[in-house]
Amino acid sequence: MNPRNQNHRNQGQTTFYSVRLAPLILMVSCAAVGPDYKRPAIPLPQDYPSQQKQTGSEVGPEWWKLYADATLDELVSAARRENTEVRLAAARVREAEALARETNAAFFPDVLAGGSATRSRVSTRSIPAPQAGVPLERSQFQLSASTSFEIDFWGRYARANEAARALLVSSRFNEELVGLTLAGSTAQAYFALRSLDAQIAVLDVTIRVRRDSLAIARARLEAGLASELDVHQAQGALSEALVQRREAERSRALVERGLAVLTGRLDLRMGRGDLFALPVPPTPPAGLPSALLERRPDIRASEETLVAANAQIGVARAALFPAISLTASLGAQSAELGKLLTSGAGIWSVGAGLAAPIFDSGRREARVEQAEARREQALAVYQRSVETAFREVADALVNVEESAATEEELKLRLEAARKALELSGIRYESGYSPYLEVLDAQRTANEAELAFVRNRQARLAFSVDLMKALGGGWK
Repeated sequence: MNPRNQNHRNQGQTTFYSVRLAPLILMVSCAAVGPDYKRPAIPLPQDYPSQQKQTGSEVGPEWWKLYADATLDELVSAARRENTEVRLAAARVREAEALARETNAAFFPDVLAGGSATRSRVSTRSIPAPQAGVPLERSQFQLSASTSFEIDFWGRYARANEAARALLVSSRFNEELVGLTLAGSTAQAYFALRSLDAQIAVLDVTIRVRRDSLAIARARLEAGLASELDVHQAQGALSEALVQRREAERSRALVERGLAVLTGRLDLRMGRGDLFALPVPPTPPAGLPSALLERRPDIRASEETLVAANAQIGVARAALFPAISLTASLGAQSAELGKLLTSGAGIWSVGAGLAAPIFDSGRREARVEQAEARREQALAVYQRSVETAFREVADALVNVEESAATEEELKLRLEAARKALELSGIRYESGYSPYLEVLDAQRTANEAELAFVRNRQARLAFSVDLMKALGGGWK
């Protein structure tokens, strides 16, 4: 019971008890034992290391739309709606909401209704001198409403309610984290699929080139201009490319199944797509570390868990103090059912109780120490989550920047490899170089093509890591 839940004062005895108890109830809000929560100070650097200055615009929570791909938008939407992790997180939120309502109900008294009907006979041996007309068999009927309530004088219920509300908020942040994680996993799986599409396209070109080389080697063998070694080497190179393509197709099928599970569409089938049609989002401006505390859902969830652990100390400490309880009942009692609701049949009772711990072998003190230890654990987890978040952002920034620089170098390598392959083919057909030179140029060009594709995939995946590390965008 607290001031906002008290009934208006009535006349008679109810007025007496309300007036006497009101000061005690009003003290509930200021008598809560245990420490009040204060956010721990965790110093963070002003900037991330190795961060380039950017002037990118604000990125909202739907960061995956920066990749301008309708298929990706649809997949992320399906994952955030249909994935089993989403339903699991939503169920945990509902559980936390019910727990918060349960703890809040402790501020209100329990009111129970009851009724009884008994028929009994007394022994004649228990009556010294039975009198005529006094019945040995008796009936009794009773209806009553009773209530009991423990005054939250030390704030035990208030602290428990504070802990439950913090856990509810934590569960909601965890639900947000699930959505962020699913969006990131779906985007990265989609980029892996498009990367394999690009690799398969590269290998198709490689296979065509090597088949042409095999035909040239055979023609030169028939003309007496080359040996069988050239033919066998060309055949081996072609078989190597065919194996690579088969392996890429196998990997693509596995990634596609992974996307099907993420999106809740087990019959998902994805057509081919263009990896290089996906733009790379800009990196954020410098000076964002402190914003992590407000944007990262895992950090916010960890902090709310710390709030709950801090409040539980108050719950444990309140058990060290006396408990004050009130009871009351109102009803009717009669020996005849027909007279149960008549005047004179009414009964009532009111009472108050005090229970104070005297000796418990240190059990309650031990519970306080347990609660304090759990708070220290929650504080360590919170600090670790902040430090991990800072490292993840710093790592993602480095990966994005370095993969962008690597792409420029790989592009130069690819152009040189393509030119070398073209020249080696001309030299071989003209008889100026052995076929081994062509093989070497083919392998170099194939590796350069695949490395360029894989680096673009990595660059896109690193940009997703950055979005996730920053809590889903930035301001």
